[in-house]
Amino acid sequence: MIKPVIIDTDPGIDDALALFLAFSSNKLDIRAITTVAGNQTIEKTTKNALDIVDYIGKNVKITKGANKPLCKELVTAEWVHGETGLCSVVLPPSKLHLEEKKAWDIIYEEAIKAEGKLNVIALGPLTNIAITLIKYPEIKDKIQRITLMGGACYGGNSTPVAEFNIYTDVEAADTVFKSGVPITMVGLDATKNAIVYKDEVDKICTMENNLSSIIKKLFYESLRVCKTFNLEGAVMHDALAVAAVIEEDIIERLKYYVAIETKGTFTRGKTVVDVDKVTKVKANAEVAFSVKRDKFLKLLKDMMNSYNNN
Repeated sequence: MIKPVIIDTDPGIDDALALFLAFSSNKLDIRAITTVAGNQTIEKTTKNALDIVDYIGKNVKITKGANKPLCKELVTAEWVHGETGLCSVVLPPSKLHLEEKKAWDIIYEEAIKAEGKLNVIALGPLTNIAITLIKYPEIKDKIQRITLMGGACYGGNSTPVAEFNIYTDVEAADTVFKSGVPITMVGLDATKNAIVYKDEVDKICTMENNLSSIIKKLFYESLRVCKTFNLEGAVMHDALAVAAVIEEDIIERLKYYVAIETKGTFTRGKTVVDVDKVTKVKANAEVAFSVKRDKFLKLLKDMMNSYNNN
């Protein structure tokens, strides 16, 4: 069954690869791309989204969302993704039209149109999703599932316990996890296993045309960035979240109660996963852990083949 989806994103090297993966799949009906500030400012993430989608040759709604977190100033990840958000990757300027409506209004409209079947794939901070839920509280029954790249049961990458997307807008994450909307949390516990090593990248990128050559550059930028974290491969954080919507069994899903720590001096932004179920609180999220890595690699190869055939 083809799933109607909205992708909320802050491109970002890994977001860019995730968008290429999403548009290569015949299982997703991408209704809109909504942008959020995170890896870079809203102006830059929006430009990147427009340029990527236009380069792929698609024409879907693209709309701008929040330019800062709900309750604090934005701190980007420019030190990871570079001044533009795409490191050294340069795309032709897009000719696509940017929707005048805000991200939360588009999300609401598409949720109504999809009659309860809309899947939201959130690849950045959860600001836009939280604003949607605050402005349109009735929408929680109109979204089938939010699959988000964010959080971690164990460890973090912005602090020792907090992952970037959650830490960037803690209050937004708290709003989303308390909303009652079904959630799949594809966090660092899973994405650390969605790693593609250089020899595998070489095999995936054996053929080239205009589209696949950009994907190859994105892969190699990801390898370079990950090496600065002492990783020997490219970790596909956002692409795994997309893959989990395309092929639901690609990740192991365990149901837990997840709370967001909003006040801790050392633990702000931690996704507190009640692994041992000591709180007795009903589970509010599926948490991803293991990954069927061979199946994930096949999806990436299929992605590249789909663009090689264009």
